[in-house]
Amino acid sequence: MTASALAASPAPAVLPASTDMVAPRPRIGLVLSGGGARGLAHVGVLKVLERERIPVDVIAGTSMGAIVGGLYASGMDARTVEAEVRALDWNTVFASRVDRQNLNQRRKEQDFEVSPVVEVGIGMDGIKAPIGSVSSRGLESRLRRLTLPARLTQDFDQLPTPFRAVATDMETGQPVILRQGDLATALRSSMSVPGIFAPVEVDGRILGDGGLVNNTPVDVARAMGAQRLIVVNIGTPLGPRDTLSSFTGVTAQMINILTEQNVQASLRTLGPDDVLIAPKLDGLTSADFERAREFMLLGELQAEALVLRMQDLKVSESDYAAWLAARQQRIAPPVPLQFVRFEGTERTKPANRSDILATQPGQVFELAKAERDTTVLAASGDYLRTDYRLVRDESGREGLVFDLEDKPWGPNYLQMGVDFVADNRGRSAFNLKLVHNRHWLDAHGSEWRNAVRIGSAPGLSSEWYRPMDWRLPDGLSGFVAVQGTHQRERVDFYADPDRDVSARVDRARTAVHLDIGANWRELGEIRLGLVDEVRRDRVTLAADGGLLRSLLPDGVARWREQGLRLRAVFDQLDHAFFPTRGWRIEAAATWAHSRQRDGQPGEDGFVRHLHAQGQWVQSWGDHTLNLGGRLGLSDGVMPLAPRYGLGGFQQLSGYGTYQVSGQQVGLVRAVYQVRLPGPGFTRGLFAGTSVEAGNAWDRPEQFWQGRKRIGASLYLGRDTVVGPVYAAVLHSPAVGPTLMVFVGRP
Repeated sequence: MTASALAASPAPAVLPASTDMVAPRPRIGLVLSGGGARGLAHVGVLKVLERERIPVDVIAGTSMGAIVGGLYASGMDARTVEAEVRALDWNTVFASRVDRQNLNQRRKEQDFEVSPVVEVGIGMDGIKAPIGSVSSRGLESRLRRLTLPARLTQDFDQLPTPFRAVATDMETGQPVILRQGDLATALRSSMSVPGIFAPVEVDGRILGDGGLVNNTPVDVARAMGAQRLIVVNIGTPLGPRDTLSSFTGVTAQMINILTEQNVQASLRTLGPDDVLIAPKLDGLTSADFERAREFMLLGELQAEALVLRMQDLKVSESDYAAWLAARQQRIAPPVPLQFVRFEGTERTKPANRSDILATQPGQVFELAKAERDTTVLAASGDYLRTDYRLVRDESGREGLVFDLEDKPWGPNYLQMGVDFVADNRGRSAFNLKLVHNRHWLDAHGSEWRNAVRIGSAPGLSSEWYRPMDWRLPDGLSGFVAVQGTHQRERVDFYADPDRDVSARVDRARTAVHLDIGANWRELGEIRLGLVDEVRRDRVTLAADGGLLRSLLPDGVARWREQGLRLRAVFDQLDHAFFPTRGWRIEAAATWAHSRQRDGQPGEDGFVRHLHAQGQWVQSWGDHTLNLGGRLGLSDGVMPLAPRYGLGGFQQLSGYGTYQVSGQQVGLVRAVYQVRLPGPGFTRGLFAGTSVEAGNAWDRPEQFWQGRKRIGASLYLGRDTVVGPVYAAVLHSPAVGPTLMVFVGRP
């Protein structure tokens, strides 16, 4: 978009030659106001205008009015716009990131530690918050798709219906009339609601929502030569006193006050021949996008009520047919792309990874490939915006430009989370978690991740991760990683799960891993590397203290394992804690030499460990079935305390953590879950039940022998900004019912 596109006083549009046939009639201008989701009522108004054969010569719109008006001006008819709105999944349109299945495995794994919703930047100048609470990526992708037929039209007077969008210069506070440039960018700029969507930079100017300065652009339509106006005002009314009890409510009210002032000033300029349509949208807010059908119906009903006021604007069937023919979308035939390039990013080096894109120079442009490529770029988590544009350069060559904008609060990201659990048996735990990620340490895309956990089970970890330059077919790419961890936890062990605690152990583990691995597209990763791990179990309480003192004079067992570890994780769940579809498989096998430390009793020797778990999830409407299992096997030298444990929520519900423990464990689980009605833009409230069967054994040859232990749960769960929140009743025949509440991982 050129600087002239931002002129504050655009010249009146010239009528297309095809409108000469209706010259005797007045030039009709359509004015569509902003109002968020309420602006979807404009679609219903357009349907009535088409039904009544009322042609529109020029359109001026703000915010959602600009989006609806711009799509209509590009040649779409009202029913097509309605169909596109009905087909939208608004939760996806405003999702804070791409679908979880499309993320790389590093991003997916972090979901189990901290909520991905809350992310801030950190730097020498302090903490930097995101500049928008809702992502516009989904909206931009949809606008790009819908405006492709107008991609070569830079002058909005040359659209099938001349058009203007209104935005606000966020530095000067002046209105900006967008009259040429890239149509999708103009529409997105006009709807940059402060605090909701990040503003858009166009030709060096930061553009925000046009509703701040001109929410009902009557003057803009008149400047385009309109003689009669049809004005649709759906602005959000001021909220009552009870909405002013929160920061969000006060901020929304402030914006509404500013908007309403300029709306009333615009409406006072209407003449007796102009038509004002103000749909009654009581009880519906600017955020109720999931109620799109209601908005469109109410707009249609209000326009129908004013049909008699617009009868003199109707034209004959032949004239209307000619008007429709003149505004048909002119779609340019696809041509081979002569270049593919990246613009906008200063921090990242996407050109170094152009091989991950499906779109390549020499290919004919394909919409599906371009959208897939923007998703791949967005999945990195590095960008505020990932968009694409089909362009024609000065020499006439056509190509594809990926328009990227780095997150202003990066590249150091900080996420926070909590784990809290308590039950009616007096057991509780609390942990505060901080995760730091530093992206793009170098041109290869190296990352540094640090995690700190403070509380009942403190821990510290740090990993340096570097992508490698080699690539294999089918999306395989290599990496190397070095990781160090230190963790502590207090564990109760039971010699007999049906009796009291046998020993309370403070367990500490320090490990260093050096891995080489491969990512397989978005499916998962495989790592093979060296492991050096030191463990220490200190007994703080024992039912048979005399026996332990004879074995461990200081009450501490120490041992070290050094060897190889092979780990694979493949994850296609759509959510870490409340999945509705997908699957996940995780397995780690270790071959190591183990030896006791400090001359303690025991033997040195070779050990092998295998731990695997997985789940498969399928939904039918709001109903979900989740099948899963877990397996732990170990042989060779045995430490003082068992290596694996079962117990806790859906890990033999009813039993305490590690109440069922041994060198071998096995578990199978079935979970049924239903989504309950709730507000939009969240995964909502879930109710579910689970049944689990499993046990623990000391020797591999004992695996799955003897009776199996049973656990079950009933729960309510909700996904929140701090992570999952559950209230559950757990039960096992041996222990009885247990009431539990927890946040994060149980």
